[in-house]
Amino acid sequence: MTRQKTVVFSSLAQNAKLTQHAGAYSQFSLFWRANCLILNDLDNVVSIRYSPKVSEPHTMRFSVLFTIILLAGIAPASADSATAIFAGGCFWCMESDFEKRAGVTGVISGFTGGALKNPTYSGNHQGHFEAVEVTYDPAIVSYQDLLDLFWVNVDPFDNKGQFCDKGFSYRSAIFPNSAEEKTLAEQSKAKVEARFSGQHVYTEIRDGGAFWPVEEYHQDYYLKNPVRYKYYRWNCGRDQRLQQIWGSDASSLHTD
Repeated sequence: MTRQKTVVFSSLAQNAKLTQHAGAYSQFSLFWRANCLILNDLDNVVSIRYSPKVSEPHTMRFSVLFTIILLAGIAPASADSATAIFAGGCFWCMESDFEKRAGVTGVISGFTGGALKNPTYSGNHQGHFEAVEVTYDPAIVSYQDLLDLFWVNVDPFDNKGQFCDKGFSYRSAIFPNSAEEKTLAEQSKAKVEARFSGQHVYTEIRDGGAFWPVEEYHQDYYLKNPVRYKYYRWNCGRDQRLQQIWGSDASSLHTD
């Protein structure tokens, strides 16, 4: 008997209305990738054998129905996501550090914290922080976990910027989106202050607000321009300083 391989075409990509917002983009991205994986492996999951009683149209309908059932179980998971906003100097580096963490489904570079609408890197972004919006699955990684990751990726004692980048927009800050997140952020800062008693922690905790994605050129810069990115990061002294402050806790030593 011969297995009939059925190819099912999805129109999800044509019907979806994507935006630049991290949450919407990353949720669709995960759903689409899962969709493709299931369709590619469908013939390995379902073995349909021909017989005089089973016609090809029935086989096709069964395959389509089975795929829809599988996708229905995936869709709700992508809806259970949350976002967090952090500023830690160069958003190229922060994007790279957060995207390595299991449970993080997307990171967008941009600006936040200022009153100016539609800030741009090449134009005016006065009053804003360079920041990243992290989309994550709370079932895998918690907001507290992200706070822990944030701290070991910044120099909390620098009030002029971060590492080789100086200026208001490069300072470190946390932007909680709720009272609960604000409490966790304040508690995490208190722990850092207790660990480094005698040193002033300048990292601010500000209420979350509008997040403005930066120009596309800066998104996933570390992936698009790996050589230039690594050259910049090393010469900026970022990892060297992080190791000096945090020792073995420095996330640059861990890529989980």
